Amino acid sequence: MIGKLKGVVDSYGEDFVILDVHGVGYVVHCSARTLQRLPSPGEAAELAIETHVREDMIRLYGFRADAEREWFRLLQTVQGVGTRVALGVLSALEPGDLATAIATGDKGAVARAPGVGPRLAARLVAELKDKAPAFSPVDPALIQLTGAVEANTAPQPVADAISALVNLGYPQVQASAAVAAALKGAGEGAAGMEAKTLIRLGLRELAR
Repeated sequence: MIGKLKGVVDSYGEDFVILDVHGVGYVVHCSARTLQRLPSPGEAAELAIETHVREDMIRLYGFRADAEREWFRLLQTVQGVGTRVALGVLSALEPGDLATAIATGDKGAVARAPGVGPRLAARLVAELKDKAPAFSPVDPALIQLTGAVEANTAPQPVADAISALVNLGYPQVQASAAVAAALKGAGEGAAGMEAKTLIRLGLRELAR
């Protein structure tokens, strides 16, 4: 199995790069985000590799970092997600952003990936939510708050503040993160905060 390739970029295709390693050209399929960040032909490049072996072919998938490769593997544990969809998700979201979106239940962010509709996005979030925090420094307070809002168990001022920020045009995950930061900053005084105070503090967090 091939785990890493280091060579010179020979040329690019629609969804692959040909990497010249000591005169041998390897066709390596990558996410659009990875392809965009590779250097120009003739320059050196290094990719972490996932090798897929089938009876009729061997296909290589390349990644700029091990975290991207781990997400590529993890995404495919969900029913309905193959290599093409996994690369589509990684084309739309950085590994850290993907981890945060799944950990906080942001199905909308996941659904924006090519090949992923609302139903599949919901399945990805549901099945990978417990694994996502291991791949990203997501604040546990944010995860807890997001879960409480989804379950309608969050205090009413908190839910109202998040709703108000969403109505102002902020994505759900950003609104939740801002309110979570406001609550964390308030410490013991957070319990008695009114919605209008949380909105003001949340907007201050969003402005940073």
